[in-house]
Amino acid sequence: MIAYLDNASTTRVSDEAAAAAMKAMTENYGNPSSLHRIGLNAELAVTEARKIIAGALGTVQESIFFTSGATEANNTILYGAAENYGRRKSTVVASSVEHPSVEEALKKLEGRGFKVKRVQPRPDGRIYTADLMECVDHDTFLVSCMLVNNETGSVNPVDDIFAAVKQRFPDCLTHTDASQAFLKLPLKASALSADLITVSGHKVHAPKGIGAMYIAKGVRIAPAFAGGGQEKGIRPGTEAVPLICAFGAAAKSQAASIDTAYKNALQLNMTLRKALDGLDYVTVNSDVRTSSPYIINFSVEGIRSEVMLHFLESRNVFVSSGSACSKGKRSRVLAEMGISEEDADSAIRVSFSKMSSWGEVDMLVSAIKEGALTLEKVK
Repeated sequence: MIAYLDNASTTRVSDEAAAAAMKAMTENYGNPSSLHRIGLNAELAVTEARKIIAGALGTVQESIFFTSGATEANNTILYGAAENYGRRKSTVVASSVEHPSVEEALKKLEGRGFKVKRVQPRPDGRIYTADLMECVDHDTFLVSCMLVNNETGSVNPVDDIFAAVKQRFPDCLTHTDASQAFLKLPLKASALSADLITVSGHKVHAPKGIGAMYIAKGVRIAPAFAGGGQEKGIRPGTEAVPLICAFGAAAKSQAASIDTAYKNALQLNMTLRKALDGLDYVTVNSDVRTSSPYIINFSVEGIRSEVMLHFLESRNVFVSSGSACSKGKRSRVLAEMGISEEDADSAIRVSFSKMSSWGEVDMLVSAIKEGALTLEKVK
């Protein structure tokens, strides 16, 4: 048995998603733009998947645009908004703990002359409305704040933040990267007051290489590149029908079990927290009051993350030290929260999915105890 507890990095593809992809590759294999029956069947399959994703976001299918993933979606939204709305205004306000696909794009916008104001989280990991609103003014054309932080699980009050933004500056665009919240927490575009939302397939048991953008009616995002006009020209190029169908199938399956999966994740999270509370060499970095149950971040005193990760792997327990995109670099998120360098260097991220089990948590706790004892002796 293995304990795969790195689901914030990626999830195992569900049986439903795999079957949908296979059907699209072997039956509905036509080009959705073709005018014949086989092309029409592929187009209908894509339309059905679009309806499913739209339904999960509480919106209409016309607002959903498929991409290769959340990174492309975030980049398209930030650059596209800057091109169309950044001519008379020059400021973007964002949290200082965004995913690299947002943060790195913001740095490039700064290089082009835009002003970026970054809002730090408080010690509990959250971005607070009052703190962010201090940075928003009449020169702000976009506010971007992730819904769930991918390293700590901190849930930001995006609905309150965006409502406050819209109340004072109705023309300011609002964007949230909801990759770690989609189909895990309640998520409706209208309730969030969001103009733009990013979601990812491989975080919810679809294959890698597929994601989507929600773009509210009336919002104009300049496309990243030119092509044949697919996705209303926002994301041209022949649609990846197998991936899109798999995304739809995974979303349909997960939407049907969102409450059960949430309760399971919460029970696993609380069980793990209780076990970690009994270990005086472990510090939990994810605040239980403000974090998603799907993610918990903690530090094992005196043992570097990479060393503990390899020990856990030797015991068939698979976790991470933070964002998979960071490739082991020191966590910018923990630093922004005020976590000490020592604790940041020993941080471990555990993340659950609807497939996670009690046995996996037991394996993790046992391996942490063994690792702490063994690695301490090695030192």
